[in-house]
Amino acid sequence: PTTLNTPAFADVTLELALDVDVALSLPKLYFGVRRSPVRDVATARAVGHAVLGERGVRLVGVMGYEAQIAGLPDATGHASDLAIRALKRLSFADVRRRRGAIVDALRSDGHPIRLVNGGGTGSLDVTSRDPSVTELAAGSGLFAPTSFDAFAGFRHRPAAGFALGVMRRPSPELVTCFGGGYVASGPPSVAKVPTPWLPEGLTLLPHEMAGEVQTPLRVPSEVSLAIGDPVFFRHAKAGELCERFARLLLISGDRVVDEVATYRGEGESFG
Repeated sequence: PTTLNTPAFADVTLELALDVDVALSLPKLYFGVRRSPVRDVATARAVGHAVLGERGVRLVGVMGYEAQIAGLPDATGHASDLAIRALKRLSFADVRRRRGAIVDALRSDGHPIRLVNGGGTGSLDVTSRDPSVTELAAGSGLFAPTSFDAFAGFRHRPAAGFALGVMRRPSPELVTCFGGGYVASGPPSVAKVPTPWLPEGLTLLPHEMAGEVQTPLRVPSEVSLAIGDPVFFRHAKAGELCERFARLLLISGDRVVDEVATYRGEGESFG
């Protein structure tokens, strides 16, 4: 606000979006991610009132990302799947009620709310049924990485991956690839580690996994790999590719049709 009140910004109006925390808060369980102190109508209106009192800013949007629905696997084969699906249903009813009420309240207070963002790839089906939402956000699921293999309502073909070259053959049943420790964000687990994809049948070694320097793999007898051969992996989310590689190759059929820079390739580093 201090900067905006200088003469250089006299004709500038910044449009703002309010990030609303739509996690489901239950006794002894916080189901969601901690994004914002704004959780209810009263707090949202208080922020909106403060915006109305400032020069050079205008509140035009609301963002309510339901990570607990969009990013939590519910078809892992574990006993917890049924409980997670029930929590997701309960949570979406709560998200829809609170997000809609906040949008209505801000509009009634005079804010020209025209953008209401919601969803992640794993929740597009339910978020699209929320009448308050004007914009759906699809994230890493566009690539269909391995973290989405365990979603009950998400079935898409993998659209991205990376290749590592075989650099050593320590024994007839093992190969060692160069690099590969591209681990996804979130609670550390095997689910965040890259998965060997092609040739089929390759497996990580449980005591080494995918490493920053090397990734050893167990090779079935019917697969032949020589030094220099590529092994293709699927990553768990999306940031792994764009943080680790400078460029992505776009492939149609068996041809590379284009090459695009990632934010690393553009000289940037997320965060």
